[in-house]
This record gives sequence, structure tokens and C-alpha cells, in this order.
Amino acid sequence: MRQYSYDGAVMRVRTARAVGRLVIPALLVMAAGCSKGDSAAPVAMVSFTTNKTRIPLGSPIELTYRFDVAPGAKIDGDYKVFVHVVRDDGVAMWNDDHEPTIPTSQWKPGQQIQYTRTRFVPVFPFLGEAAVEIGLYRDQERLPLQASDPAKSESNNRAYRVGTLQLLPSSENVFIMFRSGWHPIEFAQDEPTLTWQWTQKQAVFSFKNPKKDVTLYMEFDARGDLFPDKKQTVSVSSGDQPVATFEAENSLKTLQRIPITAAQLGGNDVAEIRVDVDKTFVPAKLPGGGRDARELGIRVYHTFIEVR
Repeated sequence: MRQYSYDGAVMRVRTARAVGRLVIPALLVMAAGCSKGDSAAPVAMVSFTTNKTRIPLGSPIELTYRFDVAPGAKIDGDYKVFVHVVRDDGVAMWNDDHEPTIPTSQWKPGQQIQYTRTRFVPVFPFLGEAAVEIGLYRDQERLPLQASDPAKSESNNRAYRVGTLQLLPSSENVFIMFRSGWHPIEFAQDEPTLTWQWTQKQAVFSFKNPKKDVTLYMEFDARGDLFPDKKQTVSVSSGDQPVATFEAENSLKTLQRIPITAAQLGGNDVAEIRVDVDKTFVPAKLPGGGRDARELGIRVYHTFIEVR
């Protein structure tokens, strides 16, 4: 098993088959807070919507969060939003914990806080209806909230049920074949649902041509610090037709949505997409890079084709 240190975190390299055998651990739910008999005044009403309620595992989903701050509410300090997707037995399978777009210390009475995040649903061993629970927390403290539909939501330890998702098999997604220019799948040692593949200078993948317009989702980051004078340029082509060009600027995850027309996909039964990176690097040639002599372009977390 090879190890490669990226930004101080040791990542282990495994094949896709090995990753598929990982047992996804249940996410821990904090035990602090109060019960469904909570008598504290809520600081905000929380609600949640998505662009789709039926979602195959492994596919992207747009999650919209809304907090209507209560009149007279004052939040002392900054709290994070926790979002748990849970089974009917209460076991959490996935989370979208994050900082709200406006820190809670800046929320004003009567203000509406609303924002949308795009996330990819992990592939885990569960199909069917899952509930979505939301709350605000800091350390071991949770704030009291009010769900937008109390009739369908019971607070439990200040985790508020705000909706459901119908999780479908990943086989409903367009199957992608990673052909050339991709290094083996890697994963974060402390978070096995977080996986990625580094590209080489050129990487190619293919899929069954739907003969319709599609959108390519590509979530990635890059070592922009290695190219301070001129950032890496990424070019995406369908066959011989260029469809997108963009810069890989920094080490933060970036999501590109690239529209590709049926004409650009061509008339063959199999469509082929090429990703070219103009500048690459070799970790072994960097200080502290060890013996990793791979040619690396960008680090891709998700590659997804959505038929429009």
C-alpha cells in the first residue's frame, strides 16, 4: 500500500475494488442539547428544500437551507449547521455539516438567511426513504430551533426533521469508464467516503452516448501554490471538439458544470471526453515529496454525467 502526504494529511492509495469493500461507519450525533420537550424559545425557523427528492446514490443534489431568525433573537457567537441524513432507526448515514454563508453572530432579528449548496450523495448500503435533520451547534451546545412543518417534525436533542430524500440505486446514473490518464483511487484515512483520483497530463473517460444534451459535473482541486506565476489551465474536449477551458486556481474544491450538446457528443454509441492539464508536477521532485514519482495534474473528487 503506497502512502502520499498531501498538505500534511497522509492518504492511502487503494484500488476502486478495495474502496468498494469499505464499511461506511455511522456518523456520530452529538449528545448535547435538550429533548423534544424543549421549552426554550427558538432562535429561528429552519426549512429545507432540494432540486430533486428522488436521488440516485453518487449523484449531485442541490440543497437549499433557510433560517428565518425569530423576532428578538440574539445569537452569542458563531455556530455551525449540522445536517444529518438518517435512516428510520435514527442512524445517521451522511452529513453536510458546514458554516452558514452569514456567521450566526451576525444574524439579525427578522432576517432571512437562505443559501444553496451542491453536494454529491455518497454511495452507501442503503436504499429508500431517509429523513433530513438540521440543527445549529458549537462545541457540545445546540441552539433551539423551530421546524417549518411542526406536524411532520419532532425535535430530538435539538435535531429538527425538515424533510426526506428517496435514495435510489447508483445504477440509475450514467456509468463512466475511466480509460487512460487516471491514477488509482485514493481516500482520506479518517473519512472513507471522501475519495479522489489524480489525473496525469491527459485523462480520458467514456460513457454510453445518450444522443442527448448532457451536463458534465467535475469537482476538483489543484496545487495552485506550485504555479504562482501562471495557474494551470484545464481543457475539456468531447472527441475533437473543445467544450470548456478553465483555470485550476487553488487547493479549494471547485465544482465545474460543463454543458455538452448532443452534437458535440457525436453520433457514435460511446462518447469520449478528454481532460487536458497544461502543467503537471511530480511530488518526488518537491521538498518532502518522498518517492512518489507520479505525474500529477488535478485532483478530481467527482465526475458525473447528467442527461438533460
